[in-house]
Amino acid sequence: MIKQFMYTLSVRVGACACLALSMLIFSATSHAALTLNNTRIVVSSDKRSASVVVRNPSKSTYAVQTWINTEADDNTTVVPFATSPPFFKVSPESEQLLRINVLPNSLPQDRESLFFFNMQEIPHASAEPGNQLSIAMRTRIKLFYRPQQLKGKPTEQLESLTFSINERKGVKQLVINNPTPFHITFISLKVQTDGRGHKIDSAQMLPPLSRQAYALANVPLNASSSISFSVINDFGGYTQPLTRPIQSTR
Repeated sequence: MIKQFMYTLSVRVGACACLALSMLIFSATSHAALTLNNTRIVVSSDKRSASVVVRNPSKSTYAVQTWINTEADDNTTVVPFATSPPFFKVSPESEQLLRINVLPNSLPQDRESLFFFNMQEIPHASAEPGNQLSIAMRTRIKLFYRPQQLKGKPTEQLESLTFSINERKGVKQLVINNPTPFHITFISLKVQTDGRGHKIDSAQMLPPLSRQAYALANVPLNASSSISFSVINDFGGYTQPLTRPIQSTR
């Protein structure tokens, strides 16, 4: 999924500028103007690069900065990727092909590794006099480094996910086990009991070879309870909902 941030903010206002007016302008311009051709990027280890298309459907020119970092969202951790070009200008109603080059690395070969692609758009300063508000928006999407020897796709291994119920400190938990080498991102996760679905709103992405637990406070359970879920595929689309049994209840 795409995350957008108001990364930097520069304002030129007169001494008597109204705060309420500034807030209205801020709200109206806080949406990214540029778009990407996908909502996630998969880089295969047998490829030397991957490509991304940056599109500018607007009537304005933008300067763009791109980079790759980790989930920590810092600028100090070294990552084995470089964007080319890292800085460029994109004219109105045009697009730019961007390459993500893979550098020599020692990343795990038995599972995917997670990184993030960042794109910051910076509007050109207006020459018009008067009060101005300039916002540099940042778009951030997941980048998965996938070793060549991993066979199939994440959506082809959903049968391997297991669901069980545990109790911790008196609270029942849904435990999801992901024995696959892929990241699994839920778009929908529900406990089905007696024909009614109880949505788990806090469902996070499951890393490879890991498990996560979710508290089930006030969620009714019985012997016929099951799990219904849908995940995001490599292209940003959603799988059809799948239903799986809960392995054990205790």
